Amino acid sequence: MSLKKVSKNQPETFEFNEEALGVAKKIISNYPNGKQQSAVMALLYIAQRQNNNWIPLAAMKYIAKYLNMPYIKVYEVATFYTMYNLSPVGEYFIQVCTTTPCMLRGAYKLVNICKNKISKKESEISKDGKMSWMEVECLGACVNAPMMQINDDYFEDLNEIKLEKIIDNIKEGRKIEPGSYKGRKSSEPENNRSTLMESKNA
Repeated sequence: MSLKKVSKNQPETFEFNEEALGVAKKIISNYPNGKQQSAVMALLYIAQRQNNNWIPLAAMKYIAKYLNMPYIKVYEVATFYTMYNLSPVGEYFIQVCTTTPCMLRGAYKLVNICKNKISKKESEISKDGKMSWMEVECLGACVNAPMMQINDDYFEDLNEIKLEKIIDNIKEGRKIEPGSYKGRKSSEPENNRSTLMESKNA
């Protein structure tokens, strides 16, 4: 698995737009006086969403100034957590889980689809600029393996054909639907429930 690196190409400035600023102020208001710096993770996420899925250094400096904290502390948080992207990933960032349950259910077949249809290397944006992919550790949906995350949504019970269709829909600008691709709800058994079927009054 490749490590996320800070992009060499950085914008000179960054600031929250009106919508992001409103959300940031609301989050900060939840913290008591003197503890506003605890909102740093939330503000980094807001910056990432505003900036097309990645956080530039200028955003970290902006957040540091906004929260009145040292820039290095914001940088440490942003570089520690894998949920923050420090270089462009495209409009759609695909994270393929390859931990044991997903691996046993065909995760590396999904990885090969990503290599063939998006880019040969992890964290390399597709030629159309729309997406990139990478392998990640457990995303916590083992029962619905193999699965992956695209931006904020989970796509579960996948196979090669279903993933190819998802990628084709992205390329063609069609909506993609998150959830199970076997049609089940949450993590219910594939062949319907087999326990707790009787009424408590029976």
